[in-house]
Amino acid sequence: MAEVILKDVSKVYEKDVLAVNKANIEIKDKEFVILVGPSGCGKSTTLRMIAGLEEITEGELYIDGKLMNNVLPKNRDIAMVFQNYALYPHMTVYENMAFGLKLRKFNKKEIDERVKHASDILGITELLDRKPKALSGGQRQRVALGRAIVRKPKVFLFDEPLSNLDAKLRVQMRTEIAKLHSKLEVTMIYVTHDQTEAMTMGDKIVIMDKGDILQTATPLELYRKPKNKFVAGFIGSPAMNFIEGKIISEDTLKFQSINNDLIFPITEKYNSLLSKYINEKVTLGVRPEDILLKEYSMSESNHVMKVSLDVVEPMGNEIYLYFKISENQIVARVQAVDDLTDGKNIDLMLNINKLHFFDNKTEDAISH
Repeated sequence: MAEVILKDVSKVYEKDVLAVNKANIEIKDKEFVILVGPSGCGKSTTLRMIAGLEEITEGELYIDGKLMNNVLPKNRDIAMVFQNYALYPHMTVYENMAFGLKLRKFNKKEIDERVKHASDILGITELLDRKPKALSGGQRQRVALGRAIVRKPKVFLFDEPLSNLDAKLRVQMRTEIAKLHSKLEVTMIYVTHDQTEAMTMGDKIVIMDKGDILQTATPLELYRKPKNKFVAGFIGSPAMNFIEGKIISEDTLKFQSINNDLIFPITEKYNSLLSKYINEKVTLGVRPEDILLKEYSMSESNHVMKVSLDVVEPMGNEIYLYFKISENQIVARVQAVDDLTDGKNIDLMLNINKLHFFDNKTEDAISH
């Protein structure tokens, strides 16, 4: 069992720089958890505290039920894969993978079995005699993974391991690491600033910003029910659109944008949540895929918007449409059609059953 628990864990550097603020994370045995957020949010510092590479200022860290605050990194039974691979250039792939086991006085037979087993899993058996300079970036990353696998640790830690790879290889390696998790059935904690990596790989995602944990949930829950405006805007590509306005009451409740260029009725789904916000400012959040082409939509119940397209961006089987509402740059993601061009006036439909509303003062979700 390799459960990892952080209880009110904080990290304060010199000059009172708060890097991590009372982090509470519970990672179950064999779970794949992603720490994600913008640069400087505290995710790598959190990972390094788990690894023992950073001292914990306050709070408690437990691995496998044991308090780890003062346990040396080598005694925590973890393996870490770094962004820069950290391979020894003068050693072969085999020697790099075997090095840690030799330091721990494993016998030659056990070392050989573990290295060959790991290389079979990763498909790098034919590379065992090569040195790192003769390998591609993807191959080096596999060797770094292999070096971690041979140790058979209780917990794998990954610190932005794919950020040095090109886009195509990153996609491939995401799949490889996900498969690896299924094969090894171990606890994995993975740090990235790339929300696409987080959404496609993790069982659970921890979103951080400025040292705080903002939300911990499954990828689907984060996407559908973000707790606040930051999470809503961070998860999803293209990002969620935001439009400031207020709730007005006429015959029914309506949302009205600041410039009055978008007004639509609030559906019953959101009525009770928004009734206490009458005449108060709120922020509307709309996912790009919830803005539809009226001409190709079967629905009659959604709100129609007349817009002028600023930019049309073809993406293969879909198109991104950019236009403005109340001085906000809005993007819609729609199916690919041939007659959409820059400057064209078109009718779009807003799916008013799939909206998000945020309190303007707290930025917390109203419709959560």
